[in-house]
Amino acid sequence: MRNLAIITARGGSKRIPGKNKKNFCGKPILFYSIEAALEAGVFSEVMVSTEDEEIASLARQAGARVPFMRSRAAADDFATTDQVIFEVLQEYEKRGESFEAFCCIYPTAPFLTGERLRQAMDLLKEADSVMPVVPFSYPPQRGLVLDERGYILRKYPEYAETRSQDLEKIYHDCGQFYACRTKAFLEAGTTDVEKLVPICLSEMEVQDIDTPEDWEMAEWKYQSMSDRH
Repeated sequence: MRNLAIITARGGSKRIPGKNKKNFCGKPILFYSIEAALEAGVFSEVMVSTEDEEIASLARQAGARVPFMRSRAAADDFATTDQVIFEVLQEYEKRGESFEAFCCIYPTAPFLTGERLRQAMDLLKEADSVMPVVPFSYPPQRGLVLDERGYILRKYPEYAETRSQDLEKIYHDCGQFYACRTKAFLEAGTTDVEKLVPICLSEMEVQDIDTPEDWEMAEWKYQSMSDRH
């Protein structure tokens, strides 16, 4: 089966300027995603989708291909991941290349491993799409909101007296990658298809990196895990 790894690394980033090429524990954070994809050994091609020439140069340096640059429309603040995937698949189709499945990998995923990517692509033998997830660390059913007066209210008062262990476990997207069969994606226009299966990760394998504080936490967590090994 021909599989494509698509690493989405645009140049624009408002909250952490230059995030996708910023140094993370000794090397550009983009390198971690590329290295994991190459290490997995299950992709016919590992490519980076970007509109930024510096990112393209770093990607090639790390061993990925950049066969074409991302369009302006797919690189603005409102472009979705699904739009980027569609553009990449369409560009390859124009070049006479097609892939049975793909894995869209985010460039800020330093905890991602080749083993996890192999696991995801293996799951596609029985499913149409795979998403890594992690349980919420605190039950969302016990969440609080503020009203217009600034007073605290329970979002779901019916769960106020329910023991945490009796509440349904709820998961959230890890924001690392999405693996999907190409046919299923093109038919649905999204990786959130009906036969979507999870890979459940631990908190130590996951860290959102949206703010400078997130970045510091991710580096601390990464170094802590490295020290254990």
